[in-house]
Formats: sequence, structure tokens, C-alpha cells
Amino acid sequence: MTNAAVLGACSRPLNQLSFADACRRIAAAGYDHVALFANQGKAPVRSDSTAAEVVAAAQAARDAGLAPSMVLGRTRLDVDLEEAAADYRRLIDNAAEVGARWILDLGSNDEAQYDTYLELMRRVAPHAEEAGIGISMKPHGGISLTVEHLLATANAVDHPAFGICFDPGNIIYYTAGERRPEGDVEKVAARVSTFIVKDCVVEGDKPDVMVTPGTGLVDFPLVLAKLRAAGFNGPYYVECVGGGPEADAIERELTYTRGFIEGILRALPLTG
Repeated sequence: MTNAAVLGACSRPLNQLSFADACRRIAAAGYDHVALFANQGKAPVRSDSTAAEVVAAAQAARDAGLAPSMVLGRTRLDVDLEEAAADYRRLIDNAAEVGARWILDLGSNDEAQYDTYLELMRRVAPHAEEAGIGISMKPHGGISLTVEHLLATANAVDHPAFGICFDPGNIIYYTAGERRPEGDVEKVAARVSTFIVKDCVVEGDKPDVMVTPGTGLVDFPLVLAKLRAAGFNGPYYVECVGGGPEADAIERELTYTRGFIEGILRALPLTG
């Protein structure tokens, strides 16, 4: 792909399979990077992962020809800050050990915990920077509901290791279609460190992200063009597609999505 932008896939669409089997399917769909989500009910890399589990996850990805470059994060806001920070630092260490470059963080949906979340990120961001890990928080309701929330959180943490993941499908999903990514992306483009390829449809008042990108409401050429104009060129990770539950159908949709996004990115002018 033009100037080697990373385009990976999350293991989420194939979460009914083992992580190793999901990796093989993702590689068969033409990807060379994988984001580690839960498979068969368990994330392969967590804060409490054993050394053997981390090695097994790295080996499963690399056996399939994939770089395990993103790990799904989890915060412990039900414990005191010292314990929460220690837990997240273990996650950072395990993410670095598996070979990841990014932790995808989901923020917090509990308003009473917003200040705790911000302080937690302030405490762990320096450790992430030392480990070569970027923490990227995506829209997921609560403290990261809208682009204004994303910006406010990034500004409050105020550390180069903490950035914004732009997930256009979630902008629609968590606001039930009241907000659209096309008009919002420019407000955060300069702070975006990762991009989640996800679409969304809204039927009545029910949003659904389990659809193949390009078939829903997101105008991907416009969103990606605005990000490129701001200097962003990946990484991009496909999180959701349609076609489930059969693995063969999901693999086909992942293959289609790779071609769809690659085609858009190739058509965009280079910046910098």
C-alpha cells in the first residue's frame, strides 16, 4: 500500500475462534497486522497474563505471518489508584513484550470515576512512553462519547503517549446517530494516533456496528481524506464486519474491507 501505512484487523470479528485460528483467517484475508481482542471469551494479552501466555500470543500471531501490534486495554477503576496504576503498568509491559506498539483504551462510562480515570492515565503514560507504547482512547461512551469529550480527556492527561483513536462507527453508535464523524473528524484530526475501521447503521433508534465498512452511514473517503490532510497515515485497524457467524463469510468480508480501505488510501494525496 502507498507509503506503507499499517492496515491491520482486530481479532474481534472471529472471536468465536481461538486466537491462533483467528490470526490464520486474518492473514488469509491479506492483513499483516493484528489487534488482540478477546477470543473465546479471553483476551490473549492482559495485565494478569503469564509470561507463557504472552509468548503463546506472540507466537500465534507470528506463525500466521502477523505482527501483533495493538492490544485491547482495560482499566481497573474499582481499586485504589496505586493498585490501578500498577495493574495498567503490567498491561503496558505485557503489550510491549508481545511486540505491540499500541494499547486501545475504552475510557470510562462511570461519571463518578472520570477524575480517577484521568489521574490513572497521567500516572501510567510516562511508563507507556518508556516502553514504546502509545495509549489511544477511542469513542466508547461516557468520558469518550463525542469528539469534545475525546479532546477534553486528551488535554487533561496532557502526555505525548496518550492520544485519540478515531472510530467513526462508534461516533454514530454511541450517539444513536445524533453525531456524525464526517463533521467531527477535523476537530480532533491533529490528535489522532490510531484509526478503527468501523461502520454503523441506525434502524429506528437502534444502531448496529456489526456491518461491513462501506455499507453503513460512514463516508470513509471523506473521513480518511480529512485525516490524511492533517498528516495522519495510520495505523488503521478493521474492528467489525458483517457476514457472521460463519468464519468463511467473515474472512470474505475482511478481505473485501481490506481492498475497500486500501483503495481509498491509495487515492489520497500524500502529505508531509
